[in-house]
Amino acid sequence: MKKKKALITGITGQDGSYLAEFLLKKNYTVHGIKRKSSSYNTDRIDQIYENKKFKSRFFLHYGDLVDFGSISEIIKEIKPDEIYNLAAQSHVGVSFKLPNYTTQVNAIGTLNILDSIKKLKLEKKTKFYQASTSELFGEIQEKKQSENTKFYPKSPYASSKLFAYWITKNYRESYNMFASNGILFNHESPRRGETFVTRKITIGISKIINGIDDCLYLGNIYALRDWGHAKDYVEMCWKVLQCNKSDDFIIATEKQYSVKFFIEKCFQYLGIKIVWVGKGLKERALIKKFDKQKYPKLKDRMVVVKIDKKYFRPNEVDNLIGNSTKAKKILNWKPKTTIYKLISEMMDNDLKLFNKKR
Repeated sequence: MKKKKALITGITGQDGSYLAEFLLKKNYTVHGIKRKSSSYNTDRIDQIYENKKFKSRFFLHYGDLVDFGSISEIIKEIKPDEIYNLAAQSHVGVSFKLPNYTTQVNAIGTLNILDSIKKLKLEKKTKFYQASTSELFGEIQEKKQSENTKFYPKSPYASSKLFAYWITKNYRESYNMFASNGILFNHESPRRGETFVTRKITIGISKIINGIDDCLYLGNIYALRDWGHAKDYVEMCWKVLQCNKSDDFIIATEKQYSVKFFIEKCFQYLGIKIVWVGKGLKERALIKKFDKQKYPKLKDRMVVVKIDKKYFRPNEVDNLIGNSTKAKKILNWKPKTTIYKLISEMMDNDLKLFNKKR
């Protein structure tokens, strides 16, 4: 049986690295696109090069989503069976500061891939997956967001992803292209970028434990999110392209937790009890109970979490939870990792990381 060829944009990111490993285990030949940089940023995929079984089927190409020529040339050379567009400027807060760049990468970048498939006449060969986002829903219209929920983006990031979502549907309907959207709700892992709130929490706590920092500063700790594990979600991305026809799917756990809950459970996993005092911008978390021999850097009543208004977004999305009934029914998929398992993986990873740096 002929090996399938997959092309992954954003391969050096959290999702890209997990997806590359997943596809290689399924005997794919995997090609990835990375931007030319003066520094190495391949730490998430270095283990693939070190794996003798994968090395001969794994290739990287320099390219940039905003450069139609480079993207088109790569697709022309590879002629992939599947393209997974995971590259993005994906930080919501950053998108308010860099709206133009965010739009170029997320919106025009997606269009460049779709138009390359069309102009190279690969519509019948190449299947396209667009990584969409729960941020499309923004201002909540329904208790649980499904494929039929109206969109109401509340950030430049979400707005750019809305274009990408609709242009994917447009090319599907206009040119009979296999082009699908996976609307992913929040998904985390030890490979999550350090500026995202869950990783910021696990890193911040690890630094406090090791005496590197005294306190963790956060914004809206009452935001509610539907958190899953990235490793589970990339399997769903693959399943979306194995369907008989292209379609759009919600990828979510259907369980919801606050940022505050995530903080508490991270400390609890370490055997540390915290207590919250104050309200609004003056709310903070203090150490209430801990093992003094195990954690000599901590102190009784030590303030470990404070609220800082600079971490609030100009336009907050307070409440997201997905309805993944369609994916469960059609794709026979369900998440495998609980929030508690996710927290333990992330905490263990970052504790080891900062133990090494001491």
